[in-house]
Amino acid sequence: MSISALAQSQQVEETINVNGVKREFTTYLPTDAIGGMPVVISLHGGFASPKGQFKLADFRPIADKDKFIVVCPASKHGWEDGKDVGKIDEVKFIDQLISYLIKTYHANGNRIYVTGISKGGFMTARLACQLSSRIAAVAIVAATLDSNEGYTPQYPMPILFIHGTKDPIVSYNGGSLFGREVYSHRDIIKKWAAIDNCNPKPVITNIPDKAGDGTSLIKEEYTNSATGMQVIGYTVNNGGHTWPGGSQYLPRFLIGKTTKNLNACQTIWDFFKPYTLQ
Repeated sequence: MSISALAQSQQVEETINVNGVKREFTTYLPTDAIGGMPVVISLHGGFASPKGQFKLADFRPIADKDKFIVVCPASKHGWEDGKDVGKIDEVKFIDQLISYLIKTYHANGNRIYVTGISKGGFMTARLACQLSSRIAAVAIVAATLDSNEGYTPQYPMPILFIHGTKDPIVSYNGGSLFGREVYSHRDIIKKWAAIDNCNPKPVITNIPDKAGDGTSLIKEEYTNSATGMQVIGYTVNNGGHTWPGGSQYLPRFLIGKTTKNLNACQTIWDFFKPYTLQ
C-alpha cells in the first residue's frame, strides 16, 4: 500500500504467519498519513480484542493530529506473557509485526512504542525485557511484571506505569496472581529506575480530584539527567483495573473506578514522543 496517496484515515484488519499460526492485528493509518511515522502498538487485556482496545484506549484522534500509526494485535488465547507454550511465541509475533509495519507502511523503526492494559500490560513488560532492541519506550496500565518467569529488566528503557490502589484484579501491592508472583507498583518502578540509572529521588506531583469522581493521582518521575531517560509512575488513589480517561467497561463492583482526572492516551503519547532507539 502506498500511504503517500492516503488522504483519509483507514483502519485495516491484517494477518501475518508466525510459526505456522495466523496472527491477527488491526492497523489504524491516520488522516494524511506519511512515510516515516512512529507506531504505537496497543495490547488488549485478557478476554478482550483489538476492537475493544481501540474503544477503551482510543489513540486515533491523537494519531490524526500528530501523525502516527496505531496497531492493536489480537491474542485470542490471552497473551502468553509468561513462559511460551507450544507454537505461541508472543515475542516473535511482535518482532515480526514490527518488521511488517516498517516494510509495508514505511514506519519509523526507531520510534516503535508499546502499551497495554492488564494481560496486555504484562505482555508489554515482557517485551521491555526481551525485545528492547526494537522498542523505544513502553507504558503499562494495571499491570507490573512477573517476578518468576525467567526474564527480568536488563537494558535501559523509558517506561511509564499507571496503577490503581483499589485494583481488585492486579493488586497495587503485588504478590500472588493466578499462581504467579508479580512485583508491586512501587517495587517495579524502583527496579526500572535502577536499570535506567535514574536519580533515586523522584520528583513528585499531586494531581487533585478535579473531576469529582473520588480519585486523585500521585505522579513520581525518576530521571537520568545524562540521557534524559525517565521512569514515571502514576498511582491512582481509589482507582481500579481501568484505563484512565477511558470507558467504565465493566461495573465498578467488578473492576473499580475509572478516573477522569487523567487522559491516559494523551499522557502516554506525550511520554513516548521524545524517545527514539538509542
